[in-house]
Amino acid sequence: MADPYQNNVYHQGGGDSYGTYGEGGGHDGYGYQADYPPQEEDAASDVTEGHDEEDQMYEGEYQGIPHPDEVKAAQRAARAKSRTTASAASELEELSQQYEDIMEDCGHGKFQWTLFIVLGLALMADGVECFVVAFVLPSAEKDLCLSNAEKGMLGLVVFLSMMVGAFLWGGLADKVGRRRCLVVALEINCIFAFLSSFAQGYGFFLFFRLLSGIGIGGTVPIVYSYFSEFLQMDKRGEHLSWLCMFWMIGGIYASFTAWGIIPRYGWGFSMGTEFQFHSWRVFVLVAALPAIASLVGLTFMPESPRFLLENAKHDEAWMILKQVHDTNWRAKGQPEKVFTVTHIKAPKTAEDEFIEIQSATGTPVQRWAVRSLTLCKLVLRNVASLLSAELRFATLFMAIIWFCMAFSYYGLSVWFPDMIKHLQYEEYESKVKVFHGERVENFHFNFSLENQIHKEGKYIRDTFVSIEMKSVKFEDSLFEDCHFKDIKSTDTVFENCTIRSTIFDDTDLWKQKFIDCRMDNVTFEHNKRGCHLDTVEENDVLIYLVSFLGSLAVLPGNIISALFMEKIGRVKIIGGSMLTSAGCTFFLFLSFSQSAIIALQCLFCGVSVAAWNGIEVVTVELYPASKRATAFGVLNALCKLAAVLGSSIFAGFVGVTKAVPILLSFTALVCGGLVALKLPDTRQKILQ
Repeated sequence: MADPYQNNVYHQGGGDSYGTYGEGGGHDGYGYQADYPPQEEDAASDVTEGHDEEDQMYEGEYQGIPHPDEVKAAQRAARAKSRTTASAASELEELSQQYEDIMEDCGHGKFQWTLFIVLGLALMADGVECFVVAFVLPSAEKDLCLSNAEKGMLGLVVFLSMMVGAFLWGGLADKVGRRRCLVVALEINCIFAFLSSFAQGYGFFLFFRLLSGIGIGGTVPIVYSYFSEFLQMDKRGEHLSWLCMFWMIGGIYASFTAWGIIPRYGWGFSMGTEFQFHSWRVFVLVAALPAIASLVGLTFMPESPRFLLENAKHDEAWMILKQVHDTNWRAKGQPEKVFTVTHIKAPKTAEDEFIEIQSATGTPVQRWAVRSLTLCKLVLRNVASLLSAELRFATLFMAIIWFCMAFSYYGLSVWFPDMIKHLQYEEYESKVKVFHGERVENFHFNFSLENQIHKEGKYIRDTFVSIEMKSVKFEDSLFEDCHFKDIKSTDTVFENCTIRSTIFDDTDLWKQKFIDCRMDNVTFEHNKRGCHLDTVEENDVLIYLVSFLGSLAVLPGNIISALFMEKIGRVKIIGGSMLTSAGCTFFLFLSFSQSAIIALQCLFCGVSVAAWNGIEVVTVELYPASKRATAFGVLNALCKLAAVLGSSIFAGFVGVTKAVPILLSFTALVCGGLVALKLPDTRQKILQ
């Protein structure tokens, strides 16, 4: 097959710091040429934007320190020289170098900061999604009458759906477009999150959360790929790290809003017994606001010009690059700076031609089927190319690092709150009151019973009216001529009891709560339908506090990693952070109290976030534009799989032993950290 690039020539002119990339001359270029060489981006900070910087004295001029503009000019000249002297430089490498030159001329300013906020909200929505189900379960399990198996499935489906979404949208983003896929993914998330808040049955709620998770799963691989293609090389690591902070903000937002909304039972409403809308459903709606805000912002954002160039859409890419250039320089008070690129042209790929040929015949349904099938083949081919000779080791190393980090992080993220609940349960159980052999006759129980065990008791002609029973157990007891009316119960059972001539009226004491009991002339009337909300259990704010502090503890690590991402390098930050986190896991042997566990969780989250930032930056930089989102999607899907395995395994050892979770997390972090040190340094690498 003929090389599609063979008729293209890269011109490096003397008047332009970057050349013309296209076929032949510039007869179909754009007339935005200047009579002077392109202006470099100023070296002033964003705080001084709008000043006439050409009249300002550079403070290092008399100290022999080169001006940053001179450094950039030298770097650009070196890249141009390497292009002219390299004998076998590919056309795509030349496009990458030219694109870097253009982004430097566009500068970093208002456009990137606006896109930063919009994409940050999408990343924030992903962070919120990870907390929503955990926060609503204590209420939803009562409202939807969930069993332990159903609760486990609901927690599991969050990560499984996000895993599918990451793989699906990451692959499509490289073939359909970053912005287009992100918009559709967020729309799916918003629609089904909204529907899930109104679902009255477990089946519908599970189904809607599944589809909502598939939508939001595409945000992480698309957001980082999308934003990186608007950043120049010396800004890339730092600003991608700042973007990671929005995931932390999502956790804080979810914790804060759940804390403020879910315990407010009066915020809901009901329509009889068939439709109930309690406060936890209000929280589900509020949790979708970041995704809605990002979706609105994306309507004003353009597609990635790098993606357009890779797919032979030259005119659209040129217009967007001009928009970026003009927006930034107008905001800096220099509207006279002209976008001097006259022609950008990338070759038309064989894949584009194939889709056009196959789409030109047949009925609309046939054309849609052909396009969809072709698109699936292209996506799968792109996934398979991640294991090609030039990318095989990078993919293997990154897969190990992503898996090890996610396995430990998400495993411990589940272990910490579960251990706190276990300690609470042990403390609660230690205060249980045991009544043995009591005999109660003709007594009216009008007070609640809590945390009690009654053994071999006899209750004759007693009445239990309008009371709550929480964690109450009756063993080997006799109930005769008793009357239970308007009873609400939680964790209450009757085991091996004898019950005679007794009436249960308007209670939730169903037959399932009577274990190996003998019943004679027992009547159940007007049983309560559905499940009530247990206000005492839900008002335990510790679940919100733990998540809030864990998210807040990430802030110092985020700031430090962002500031030093370019100075220290991605590889050292990933390796150092993972090995330090491994060392922190041994402190978990000291987790004898709730406060100690919370402190250790904050320490672990604060240290490990630097590794996450470095991993996401390196993933962007290791892969070319045509495979970037696909690779990120595959690795992020592997991350979610590791999260499922880690959380399931670690949860199984809560209350059994600390040694196994600690050793597993230590081993995984050390393994990932050592592999990370083998990665190449990508600080000075032009985005391919």
